[in-house]
Amino acid sequence: MLRSTITAALLLAASAHAHFTVQYPATVGEFKDEDEGDSPCGGYMPSLDSIDTVDFHVGGDAIATKSTHPQTTWLYRITDDISKNNWTQVYGIVQQSGPGDYCTKDIILPSEYVGQRAILSIVGSGIDGVLYQCSAVRFVNGTVDTPSACVNGSSITASYTDDSALSSMVSSSLVGDADSSSSSETPASSTTSTPSETPNAAPSSHAFATGGLGAFLTAGVMMLAGFTFMI
Repeated sequence: MLRSTITAALLLAASAHAHFTVQYPATVGEFKDEDEGDSPCGGYMPSLDSIDTVDFHVGGDAIATKSTHPQTTWLYRITDDISKNNWTQVYGIVQQSGPGDYCTKDIILPSEYVGQRAILSIVGSGIDGVLYQCSAVRFVNGTVDTPSACVNGSSITASYTDDSALSSMVSSSLVGDADSSSSSETPASSTTSTPSETPNAAPSSHAFATGGLGAFLTAGVMMLAGFTFMI
């Protein structure tokens, strides 16, 4: 009895300090569990001038993560220069319930981004605080075939939510105006799920100028409250 109690306590303590990993896209640097709480990239300060990038499709791409937290709230944001602390939200804030694999599909960005490079920051807020991972991406045309890493655990549920702490980490947003998009994925859809509204359709109008992402990042209207989705 005592042994069972101690084992349960150790498992609970371990889960309280567990972090998350990004399965897709590839992240910058080697994963450092002890540094994942360091903003903005879990112990790294990547510069687009000196780092390789991976393609990210503006017509629809994915972010896949694995968390051992019982609950994690996700923020996805981009910038072309992390030193400026000028981040733009690219998808609705989603709360994942249940530990395990979670994938957000069909993240859509304005076509004007094609050819630009950016740091994609995946921020996860859970019971042990706010954690960070980053990918260096180059925006390309088209849509991506669903990556093999893009899966959702059978016990995972997800819903759009408001989170003032995470929202304060961005200065603009591309979230909103869902009617302007042809995409229709739910926040934690499996390959057999019924499509619903997408939370991150590109705004119907936004400014564009060459010379960096900051010139054409425009705040969108959040259309998230009240929608809850199950796998």
